[in-house]
Formats: sequence, C-alpha cells, structure tokens
Amino acid sequence: MTVTAVASTTHEEIYRVEEASAGLLGFIAIHSTRLGPAAGGLRMRPYASEDEALTDVQRLSEGMTYKNAAAGLALGGGKAVIIGDPARDKSPDLLRAFARAIEGLDGRYITAEDMGMSPADMAILAEETRFAAGLADGAFASGDPSPVTARGIFNAICTTRAHKHGSRDLAGVTVAVQGLGHVGWYLCQLLHAAGAKLVVTDIDAARVEQAIEAFGALAMPLGEIYSAKAEVFAPCAIGGILNSQTIPQLKAEIVAGGANNQLATEADAAALHARGILYAPDFVANGGGIINVATEILRIEDRKGFVAEKLQALDETMASILIQAEAADVSPAEMAIATVQARMAGSSKAA
Repeated sequence: MTVTAVASTTHEEIYRVEEASAGLLGFIAIHSTRLGPAAGGLRMRPYASEDEALTDVQRLSEGMTYKNAAAGLALGGGKAVIIGDPARDKSPDLLRAFARAIEGLDGRYITAEDMGMSPADMAILAEETRFAAGLADGAFASGDPSPVTARGIFNAICTTRAHKHGSRDLAGVTVAVQGLGHVGWYLCQLLHAAGAKLVVTDIDAARVEQAIEAFGALAMPLGEIYSAKAEVFAPCAIGGILNSQTIPQLKAEIVAGGANNQLATEADAAALHARGILYAPDFVANGGGIINVATEILRIEDRKGFVAEKLQALDETMASILIQAEAADVSPAEMAIATVQARMAGSSKAA
C-alpha cells in the first residue's frame, strides 16, 4: 500500500491512499485537531476523478471541524473518501487496506460511516484499526448514526419555522425532501409523524415508491424538486446543490436538510439571504450523527443522556445563530462560521 502526503495550505494533513491489489484509491484529510482528534466519516462514491475526490474530502473535513465545534464536542475535523461504486467495488480487502492507512495515523483521525458505508463495514475496518467508530456491537458501540442525524435535522426544521413564524408546529407544512437514503428516510418518518406533507425525490425509483406508500408522499423528478411548492426544502443527498442555477428555482421559504456542504460557494449563502430564504447552516443542522458517534469515541457511559443534552444544546445554538444573523442582516451561514470560529479561538475543549 502507498500512502502519500498531499501538500495543503488549509489542512493539517492530507494523504492519498492506494492499494492496487485491493482496487483501493482514496484520500484522508485532517483539517483541524485544535479541539481534539479529527473525527469524520468515510464516504465511498464513484467520483469522476481524483481531483473531484480530493476537493470533496477537503470540503467535507473542513465542514467536520465546524460541525464538531458547533456540537460542543472535544473533536477536530477530518474526513475520508474512497473512489468507487460501493455497490460494485466495495470489498473486505479494500476496507481492510484503507483501515491500515487509518491505523497508521495513530489516532489523529477517527472514522465512522458515511455515504456508501454501514456499521457492518465499520466492523471490518475495526479488524485492522483501533480508530473506527459507529460499530453495531461492542463496548460503547453507537451503531447507525442516521436516526440521530435525522432528529437533529427535524429539530432544525422546527427551529427555523419557529424563527420565521413563531411556532414549531409542522402539521400541514409541506416539506420537499431531496434524497431518501438512511438519513432522508428517518427524517421523512419524523416529519410524517408530525403531520407534515411530503414531496420527495431520489435516484432510486423503488425508494420513492416506498415513500409514496409509507408517507403518502408526492413524487417529483430529480431536477424539479427545487421548484416544488413547499414551505421547507430539505436537501439530504450530495453537496453543492444550492447554487446559481438552483437557488432561483426555490419556492421554499426555509432550507434545512442533512446534506453536507449544501452551498456551492459562499456567494450562494448571500443569494439565499437576498431572496429572503431562511437557511439553516448544514453543519449545525446535521450535527446529530457525530454527536451519536462521539459517545463511542469519547467512551460516554450515559449515551442517551449525552445525546439528548447535546442535541438540545445544538438546537439552542441554531436558534441563537438565526437571531444574531437577523439582527446583523447577514446570512445564517456567515453567522454560524463566526460562531464556531469564536469557539475554536477560545480553545477550551468541549465535554
């Protein structure tokens, strides 16, 4: 296996990882360890090129720094990506090879599942590294973080609606959900139980049919979800979907979802703000998953209590960001970054 350092002026460490015999090519990016070891999931996607994968891992790892700081965790930000189709290219040999690269970092980066990964995959990684979390079994095992991620996003939707209208009630509110993976599906369950009406889209047509049957959802083609007649748009798939092409199409008054790096550029936050669309910063809204995984990483005895406490604090952080952003007449995205940077500058490690 070949592990090669990649030069960077924005990250503490970046590594290119290759093991030809296992069909492995990927990257590990450590953005910051200021608050603790860098923690963030492992994603497997059929990236079009190495450059695309490298750009993604850099953006994702930086987002994890902000996410962990926003959640009040004693963890820094990191991320890992593997180039390939998880349905076709993933194998135990590939996972074990990547795990050995993680182990070689001696705890500076701790991984967990992300897009294209599962608790079962984490169990294979754990055969080769001490620094894999999100396990289904074992001491302090935290399991699939998706339900907790979804709960945090649901809270963010309620909080943004309360900021906009003075009520957290979602009964009769239409929410357009983009992406019906684990997080998107659990979010739909919560929204449906709260009385929300759902408009959904996904690349998996069978998954869409299941949502129609389970939630009475209205299906929309992939490219038309942006213009759905909905009060809330909840992106729960890939990043970069809020951009100069899609923002003008939005009819929603609130954007709050689970996807990482939803904004293609910083200018897109300002574009949402100019249109009067209230944006729930993604790294605050989707922080529930890492809170759940943190119970395993930090070996928290009272997992349920810790998760409940941190989710409540995260929701309060979101509410504070929205209030301050409105007072300053800036995008909540700008205020969220300022908030976490202030926390990091204080350099007091969270519990």
